[in-house]
Amino acid sequence: MIEAIRKIIAFSGDEKERIYKAIIISFFKSLLSMLRMAAIYFVIQAFENGDKSMKPAFTALILITVSISGNVLLKMAADLQSVHAGYYMSAYKRLDIAQRLKKVPMGYFNDNNLGEITGIATTVLDVVENQGANVLVNIMSGLMNAVVFLIYIPFFDIRLGIVVFLGMAVYMLFTSSMEKKTRELSPVRQKNQAVLVSKVLESLQGMSVIKSFNLTGKGDEALRKAIDGNRDSNLALERLFIPYGMMQGITLGIFKALILLLAVLFYFNGSLTMTYSLMMIIISFQVFADIEQTGSGLTVLRVVSSSIEEADKVNSLPVMDEDGTDIVSKNYNITLQHVSFAYGDNEVLKDVNLIIPEKTMTAFVGSSGAGKTTMAMLIARFWDVNEGRITIGGRDVREYTLESLMSQISVVFQNVYLFADTVENNIKFGKPDAKREDVVNAAKKACCHDFIMSLPDGYETVIGEGGATLSGGEKQRISIARAILKDAPVIILDEATANVDPENEDKLTAAFGALTNDKTVIMIAHRLKTIRNADKIVVIDSGRTDEGTHDELMENNEKYRYFIRLREEAAGWKL
Repeated sequence: MIEAIRKIIAFSGDEKERIYKAIIISFFKSLLSMLRMAAIYFVIQAFENGDKSMKPAFTALILITVSISGNVLLKMAADLQSVHAGYYMSAYKRLDIAQRLKKVPMGYFNDNNLGEITGIATTVLDVVENQGANVLVNIMSGLMNAVVFLIYIPFFDIRLGIVVFLGMAVYMLFTSSMEKKTRELSPVRQKNQAVLVSKVLESLQGMSVIKSFNLTGKGDEALRKAIDGNRDSNLALERLFIPYGMMQGITLGIFKALILLLAVLFYFNGSLTMTYSLMMIIISFQVFADIEQTGSGLTVLRVVSSSIEEADKVNSLPVMDEDGTDIVSKNYNITLQHVSFAYGDNEVLKDVNLIIPEKTMTAFVGSSGAGKTTMAMLIARFWDVNEGRITIGGRDVREYTLESLMSQISVVFQNVYLFADTVENNIKFGKPDAKREDVVNAAKKACCHDFIMSLPDGYETVIGEGGATLSGGEKQRISIARAILKDAPVIILDEATANVDPENEDKLTAAFGALTNDKTVIMIAHRLKTIRNADKIVVIDSGRTDEGTHDELMENNEKYRYFIRLREEAAGWKL
């Protein structure tokens, strides 16, 4: 229990102060609960002494009123503190996950299923958010209530006090045993929940494929297995709770009956007055109620502790930006020096040396899988090189913070991702403080202003996640507008015109001219016009590179001649 409590406190960060406040408030709430026992004592004593005056009744009324009203106010204050702590400690962790993912090498996303991280950010942290601080405060409140009521016992009868302590001890033994068993099952439950989230997302994202191959209800074995696994782990946890819960209930029932029997016997043998006998019964039952609350909380505490352990797994994700500094480059010459890179055992680049002068256009060409995109993304530090170094302005890209590096690079991908937000906010993504007029100007240059204005709410139109409500060409033009607005000195274009409508190609050629003017441009290119216009062409083949102008490569590089011949044949195809 102590270990689990420490985990929650450590996880809560700055919110621990609110948890401490909630516990302190609960302590004073427990003290006020003593007034109820005092009120009952005065009433019972009045009955025993035959006091028919209104004084005991008014005294009891005042004490109960103060106790109940104070408890309500203090409980509200404690709940506000604990709820605030639970929400914000989970919110901060989600933000921490988002910040860490920005610094994780792209290779991690290729090699790992993101369902686990998705599960952590959703279901796992939901447990912490809803139960984390609350369960800790409830446990401490139950313990403090029990301790406060136990203070009464020596004043009435030490014999019954010993029985109460025995009942508490037996109850806590069952609770401790259940908590240990829960420790074994909770991680399995958390893992199965993460797998379920992963498979649900996979099924939703691949629904078009499932439908197109008529596999609805047939090709979902993995999802069904995940659902069954999640069900089984939850049922296993419930099956664990049921027998222990029964034993706990039986224990309290036996000791309540024993206390009731002994209190009556002690009254009839004259060793205990009626007032003391009744008070011992009431106090003992209240202590058991508080211990039961604590025991229930301990069960949840283990689940919360396992959730925190699962969430903290994110801290072990590899990051690339631990020692970088904010750098504004004095020039944008890009140099690759003896660069090698591999995806696992698959070596993609071998001892590559390349100089890209600033304010020039360099085209990367080669067959599919040759390493064109890889080399461009290494420059943007989406991965780190295995050997060698890449510099921008004479400084190794690993010396930059990722924020300062990416502020100087714009990337326009072939496969565009847009967020479920307004068109304007998607264009402003790289420059959030941009004015509306700047957004419109960038959209006009990217030839997407007209179609944006045709949308129901213009620039305020909310588009679907991933840009699902737009065509491929429309998404591409918005991404180009995003890059134009960011106005970074280095531009990487990953076949950015692949999804552009033919009727808009001429306009976009002009837009690219505006985007790339006076910039260091790297293009992953297939189109002949794009390739011929480049200042330098880099042919990537079997991990090696050759470079030159179009004419030089046509004369000296067989692979390039073959590549150009294929493109010319493709350009001549007709239906």
